[in-house]
Formats: sequence, structure tokens, C-alpha cells
Amino acid sequence: MHDISKSSDTFFLGHPKGLVTLFLTEMWERMSFYGMRGLLVLFMTREVTEGGMNLDAPEAMAIYGIYGASVYFLCVPGGWIADKLFGAQRTVLYGAVIITLGHYVLAIPYDKTFFLGLVLVSIGTGLLKPNISTIVGQLYKPGDVRIDSGYTIFYMSINIGSMLGFLVCGYLGEKVGWHWGFGAAGVGMTFGVLQYLFTRNSLGEAGKNTNLAPTEDESKYMNIFKYSSIAIFLVVTSGFAGLWSVDPQLLNQLTVYLILIVAISYFIYLFFFAGLGTDEIENIKMLLLLFFGAVLFWAGFDQGGSSLNLFAKDYTDLFIFGWEMPATFLQVANPLMVVIFAPFFAAFWISLGKKNLDPDTPQKFALGCFLMAIGFLVIIFGVEAAMQNEKAGIQFLLMTYLFHTLGELCLSPVGLSATAKYSPIRYRGQMMGIWFLSSSLAAGLAGLLASKSFEAGIASMPDLFMQIIIALFVVGILLLISNRFLKATEIKEGN
Repeated sequence: MHDISKSSDTFFLGHPKGLVTLFLTEMWERMSFYGMRGLLVLFMTREVTEGGMNLDAPEAMAIYGIYGASVYFLCVPGGWIADKLFGAQRTVLYGAVIITLGHYVLAIPYDKTFFLGLVLVSIGTGLLKPNISTIVGQLYKPGDVRIDSGYTIFYMSINIGSMLGFLVCGYLGEKVGWHWGFGAAGVGMTFGVLQYLFTRNSLGEAGKNTNLAPTEDESKYMNIFKYSSIAIFLVVTSGFAGLWSVDPQLLNQLTVYLILIVAISYFIYLFFFAGLGTDEIENIKMLLLLFFGAVLFWAGFDQGGSSLNLFAKDYTDLFIFGWEMPATFLQVANPLMVVIFAPFFAAFWISLGKKNLDPDTPQKFALGCFLMAIGFLVIIFGVEAAMQNEKAGIQFLLMTYLFHTLGELCLSPVGLSATAKYSPIRYRGQMMGIWFLSSSLAAGLAGLLASKSFEAGIASMPDLFMQIIIALFVVGILLLISNRFLKATEIKEGN
């Protein structure tokens, strides 16, 4: 029977009231996450006399890649914990508290605790990120045409938060002191925790309960994962603390291989051992295709926080009316453009849907890949301008971010929505974790690409970016071709 009460809940821009709570929680979490992330490579590559860590660019890029990969890799067990132990609502709260602690540890001006702070932020994000996105999907009944629009609005919160982070944390970090910027991220996350505590009742039953109790085998595997994670945590943390030597670039490569093995193994399990029905198997084929499309897209997109961020700092003319703005301010362009364009995309998808003209998900992914490729073509011209004139104008980065943003709006909220709609019910939280695992693999790959982009200074960039452009066009074409053979079916409660 159709649930009239839930469908008639139009409190927030025509969407359920619970979307307000999730919107604000995600906004503050992303403010802290992106505010800190925007400072990360800059802090690590600055000289000690400038308050930095004095690492060379490839090493800093590798650490950035390891951190980004860890954040999203931990979304997989985060989804499992919500599915089997605590429910999504409580798991989001626990993750938010751990993230807050991590940012306050980063605010301590001591290099040895810096990596501990990164580890805590990674763990907390792994608990929060997949589950808050899952709750969004559970606010809507199957067949509700508002769900894509709802995820697009939710995506606006991510970009409003990141915009605040780049402005507040970026300014404090670059102009006052790096650890002041990290501390501001902790303050923002504190607001997020308090807001969630006071308003979580608006979520109702969405994400409140676990799906199924863990089986004996699942509990056994979870214990193995838990103790393995503790061992890895101790080994990595002790290495960064100086107790043993660690090569960040080698560790980045090993991280990428590990995540790729985990992803392939999980999809093999779903195809052959999970006992899924025919329609569910078809859906998993679709989600596998989207997974690899997302990996390549985000590996390119994540250059914004690493290679393009360093390009902005050292090779872009940042003076405006005699004032040199922080390099992190340029990263505001992406979230600002998302906030501007997201409502138009949301309305556009709904309008096409009502006319039965809405592109299929792979077609939207393909368009996102093509737009990303155009953005890299623009920055190649910017790199050549910098090599000729020492500094490039900011218009190259702004145009690059414009095309990347348009591609992002085609791909990211639609990917979240597809995961919520097409995942088997009993694996919903885990599949949302797998969606973020694509970002994990992409972040690790992005670290490797960013390291190569500075192997010979910015002269390394044009050839590398051209290779990325070719790969994006190839994947986009494959997505368009495969769309003729794969048809997903929305999974409804009770199926």
C-alpha cells in the first residue's frame, strides 16, 4: 500500500523534514573535512620555517592519496556496522564524534600527533559517510520520483559545507597558522554533532534499526577485520611516528592494490555466493559498471585537492587588487558552482522524467566523464601558459573547475541515488559502502597520478593529463554502449 503520510511530507523544499537534519549534519561534516583537506598538501610541502613539514611534492601527494583512500575504504565496514550492529542513525552519531576528536588532534602543533588525527578522521568518516547517505534514501518510498531531486539537494549541503571549509579553514591556515585552520575544522564539526543530537527525531524510523542480525560467519569475519584493522592502525601510526621507516609512495601503491582486490572480491561474492535473484544480479552488473566509471572520474576530480591545489599555490597568479588570496580560495569555485547549478539539474532531471526522457544512469555517467575530460584539456593550456610566463591566470583553473563541476552534477548524486534504488535490501548499507569504495580506490589512484604530475615539475602535467583525457573518453563510450544491454530494476521493500 502506498504510504500517503510519507509522500505528503514536503516540509523542506518539497521534501521530508528529516532531510533538514541530514542536510545540516552533512554540511558541517564536509566543512571540517574539506577545510582540513584543502590545507593538507600545502601544509606538508611548506618549509619548517613557514610552519610546514618540508616534504617534497611526490611524498606529500602520496600521503594525501593514502589518507583519501583510507577515508572511503572504511565506508565498507562502516556500512556493515550500521546494517548489523547499531543501525544507520547511531552509527552516524558515533562517526561524527570520532571525526570531531580527530580534527582537534590535528590542531595540536606537533608533527607526531598529526597522523593520529588523520587516522581518527578516517575512521569517523567511514562510519558517518555511507550511512547518512543511506538514511536519505530511506526517507522516500520506492517509486517516489523525488528521490533523485532529494539526493541533489542533499548534495548541495556537501558543497555549502566545503565552501565554508575552504574559506574559513583556508584563510586561517594560510594567513594565521596551519593548526588554526585544523582547529576551525574541529569547531565546525562540533556544531554538526550538536545539531544532529537535537534534531535526529525528525528522521523517524529511517535508518533506526539494523536490517538483519549478523550470522555466525559474518561475526567471525568481522572479528578478523576488527583485529586486522587494529594491527594495521598500530603499524601505520608507529611508522608515521618515526618508530620505523615508511615510504609513502610505496604504501600508496600497496593501498591501491589492496582496495582493488577487496572490491573485486566483494563483487565476486555478490555474483556467486550471496544467493541473489535474477533481477538483483542484473542490478549488481549495473552497479559494477558504475563503480569503475566512478573510479576514473574521481581519480581525475581529486586532483583539485592535490596537483591542481599545488599548481594554484606555486604557479598561478593569486593577486587581486594587490592582495594575494589564499590558494585554497580557488577551491571554493567548485562547491559554489554546485550550489548555483544543483537546483537547475534537480529540476531538469524531474522535468525529463515526467516526459519519459530522463537519461539512464550510465548515460549520465558518460556525460560526466566527457565533461571531466574537457576540464583537463583546459588546464593543459594553463600549464603551458605557466611554463611560458612563470604564472598562469586564474581563469584556467576556474574554467577547469566549471567543467569538472558540471560533470560532478551528472555523476555523483545520481550514483548515490542508483545505489540506494538498485541495491539488494539486505546489502543496502554495504553497497553504499562499496559506492564509497570507488572513491577510496580513486583517491589512492589520484595520489599516484598527482605524484607523477610533479616528478619533473609542472612539465610532467600535460602528458599525464592527456592520458587521463583519453581514458575518460574511452570509459564514457563504453558506458554508452553497455547501456543498451543492462537494465536495472528498482528494489522494493519486501522483495
